[in-house]
Amino acid sequence: MDFKVFGKAIHDQFEKMKKHDLFRVDAGKKDTWEMYLSSFPEGTNPIYKERTEHDCVCCRHFIRDVGRAVFIENNNLVSIWDINIGGYYQVVADAMAEWVKGHAISGPLSCITIQVGAKETLQKLENGQILTWNHFHAEVPKEHVGISQETLSGARATKQVFKRGLDEISVSAIDIVLELIDQKSLYKGDEFKEQIDVFSRMKKEYGKIDDAAFAADIFCWARYKSKGARIRNTVVGTLLQDISDGVNLDGAVSSYEAKVAPTNYKRPTALITKRMVDDAMKTIDALGIKQSLHRRYAVAEDLSVNNVLFADRNTAKVMKDDILGSLMDEVRTEPKSYSKVEEISMDNFMKLIPTITQMEVMLENRHVKNLMSITAPSNDDSPNILKWDNNFSWSYNGDLTDSIREKVKRAGGNVEGFLRVSLSWFNYDDLDIHVREPGGNRIYFSNPRNVITTGHLDVDMNAGCGTTRDPVENIVWTGNSRMERGKYEVKVHNFHRRETSKVGFVVEMEINGNVTTYSYDRAVGDSKCVSVIDFDFDGSKVTSISVKKDIQGMAISQDLWNVQTEKFQKVSLATLSPNHWDDSRIGNKHYFFILDGCRNPGRTRGLYNEFLRTGLEKHRKVFEVLGSKTKCEESDSQLSGLGFSSTKRDSIICKVSGNFNRMLKINF
Repeated sequence: MDFKVFGKAIHDQFEKMKKHDLFRVDAGKKDTWEMYLSSFPEGTNPIYKERTEHDCVCCRHFIRDVGRAVFIENNNLVSIWDINIGGYYQVVADAMAEWVKGHAISGPLSCITIQVGAKETLQKLENGQILTWNHFHAEVPKEHVGISQETLSGARATKQVFKRGLDEISVSAIDIVLELIDQKSLYKGDEFKEQIDVFSRMKKEYGKIDDAAFAADIFCWARYKSKGARIRNTVVGTLLQDISDGVNLDGAVSSYEAKVAPTNYKRPTALITKRMVDDAMKTIDALGIKQSLHRRYAVAEDLSVNNVLFADRNTAKVMKDDILGSLMDEVRTEPKSYSKVEEISMDNFMKLIPTITQMEVMLENRHVKNLMSITAPSNDDSPNILKWDNNFSWSYNGDLTDSIREKVKRAGGNVEGFLRVSLSWFNYDDLDIHVREPGGNRIYFSNPRNVITTGHLDVDMNAGCGTTRDPVENIVWTGNSRMERGKYEVKVHNFHRRETSKVGFVVEMEINGNVTTYSYDRAVGDSKCVSVIDFDFDGSKVTSISVKKDIQGMAISQDLWNVQTEKFQKVSLATLSPNHWDDSRIGNKHYFFILDGCRNPGRTRGLYNEFLRTGLEKHRKVFEVLGSKTKCEESDSQLSGLGFSSTKRDSIICKVSGNFNRMLKINF
């Protein structure tokens, strides 16, 4: 057989291989060349002059450089020698293929030159005759020519990291982290989701291959360029590794958050996974209290008048032990005109309640955090698992999805300072909030902190590129003792306008716990600036606020829980918190004003660890999980309204009617 046919078959095979990622096996150059020469059957490699006919320098260089090349197909190695030509050259090809594929991959193929070998060379004999010699030859892809040693080492390191991740990170750890990301419990988790998804798919494939190290090695080289290959060396990879190693979930996530989240970041939801819920339910079944976990919104019919401070006639008629209605009928009503607002303590207000026939309270925007619901067991006969003798509990509004304050918290901003000015907008524009302090210093993205006054811009979103249509920015002063006295100016600048829809913005200012919002409903032009407010600070408090043109002060009414803020709302029922019913005195006292028509629009938590009776403390983690999973379902009929703790200073304006009409500011 003519060697020319053999050389062409090898050349054509390499051309096919070039469509794939090319690798080189770790067989030695010299050993591979000697293997080639020894593969010829006896009599097929005759002596020519001093060497055998196939022992030529040109082919030796080719075999040393390209003869060890392979690509990966269906987790199997394919070599340059995998050809079908017949004859004794087939014997050589088969032997070389077995030799090459019997070695592990050392890394990507790398050659010094593009052209390797030569198609043919000419030799002039002594008699003048020209002899043509055919050789192996190939043109190497540019990406495989002159690869630096650093790049080759990097590829080997990536493959090794990938393999360690596949060997050491468990499927259950992957599932746990993906579940945390889906339920928004992992800071910046969405940024890693695609990478983890890719790694997860490869991990499942990896689990199906042969256990032999050789096959595992090939699998890793075939995918070492994938998005999830280096996940083990990332911060989320460390989290996956910690969970795989048995580190407590809270500890593993806390360690992760310490690396990626701001120091003041607070996780918005508990760390709850399906496996944790399954384990918790086993414990609940063993305790025999499963039915006690199912909660619902309480309704007026659940309550006895004995535990009610006030109820209007319509509410009293449907309550248990209805004696309140008849008592109220005996209260004489001789209304007088409202006078100026009188301040009164809650204790003194309670003394007035027996004389009141109608009650209304002013639901202010700042009362959003005071919204609450009374909850009850779904099954009235279920065992009581609470500290007090009745089976009722309560839940405050804890998921303010549209609150700017909550958005800032989720973004890692500080919301606990003396003065906070936050910006919220609704498209991909790059808006920036600027505050000029009295001394002339301007706090904004290029000058985010004034260490003297404590003013600090700690959240800056949509800079560089639009990443969210729900962005916020935040500037906070942690204390008033170092703030400068004088005039402060708040402005909003559009650094880069990207959209024409959902224009405008809202600025929220919180001063020592009191919140005011200001809105602008027009587009802010590219590189344009809008003045929002000026305010004066006298060294201890804000003394005046000047609202600029086209800015709306948001002391306007907003729809919230089926009632409107900044308006008086009818009180249908007033009561203490259930832990103080029937002369009980367990824990902090809360005062609840149930508002007519007020409805929590979603599902709310019906159980908290601090409510559980003695003896269940050792199962606190179980109930922490289930309290979030077994929420009250949405309901049109519920006891919801405003709640105030006896341990926290607060106030509400109340309009009452009875023997006299009065406008009262109740101080808690």
